[in-house]
Amino acid sequence: MLQFLLDVLIRTSDLLLVSVGLSTLYSLIRFPNIAHVQYAMLGAFLSLAGQRAGLPLALAAGVSCALVGCLAVLLNVLVFTRLQRSGSAVAMIGSLAVSLIAVALMLGTAGSRPLQYTQDLRVPLTIGGVAISDAQAYSIACGALTLLIFSVLLYRTNLGRSMRALASNRPLALASGIDANRVTNLITFASGVLAALGGTMLGLTESVHVNLGNNLLIPAFSAAILGGLGNPLGAAAGALLIALAETVVINVDFGSLVGRSMQFFPVAYVSAVSFLILLVVLMVRPYGIFDREVRRV
Repeated sequence: MLQFLLDVLIRTSDLLLVSVGLSTLYSLIRFPNIAHVQYAMLGAFLSLAGQRAGLPLALAAGVSCALVGCLAVLLNVLVFTRLQRSGSAVAMIGSLAVSLIAVALMLGTAGSRPLQYTQDLRVPLTIGGVAISDAQAYSIACGALTLLIFSVLLYRTNLGRSMRALASNRPLALASGIDANRVTNLITFASGVLAALGGTMLGLTESVHVNLGNNLLIPAFSAAILGGLGNPLGAAAGALLIALAETVVINVDFGSLVGRSMQFFPVAYVSAVSFLILLVVLMVRPYGIFDREVRRV
């Protein structure tokens, strides 16, 4: 049971940082930015490049997050804002093009082979007979701490209040003197930082490769939609539910149903869980489980 809970927490941490940033950004720009998941991939590669250049991993991750955050702001100002003038659908297609360009550039630069961070070999921490590596512990702690800090930022600061005002009633917020461009750029930067940090943590527990962002696309969007697009804390809850569902599926023994002593779903099928949950939510609750929270002023 403890191993199951650990697997759920690790997967939640993988999805949380990306889905929370994605949902927060959507509340302001009002189009699903497909390129957002590639910020995670770029963050992982930049952290790896920083470490190989001689920086400690923590410092390399910090530099990576700052660079990706700046890149997210530049893309939003120079590309997505202009595309939005033609409609959200055009902006979404443009974000898909940016996503494909990012993958192609990294494929040509770093290749397709999975890469690993350099980590010290240590004896794993054992709790209740379950081994927890340093990377797994860092990932879980990073997700929990980031969620706490982001919650304080969202509900206890002027920036958070301005963001929620713009998301709830943009004309009224503008009339009250809120600088929409400044708030949007700050939130875009923060969402890029979260995505890069999420990609770095995922690379730390698994590996760094060009498909890292693509593998996050459906689960992260499913978590954001499940929690209600535009509701950051709902996205965190959605990430937990997606992680729980995926972990249950790959740990259920259905051997008795097919006449075998033991049979499990292949790991390759785990992405189908996110597709299924996304489909059901779109049919039953198109605006997410926490829709009321999103629409409330």
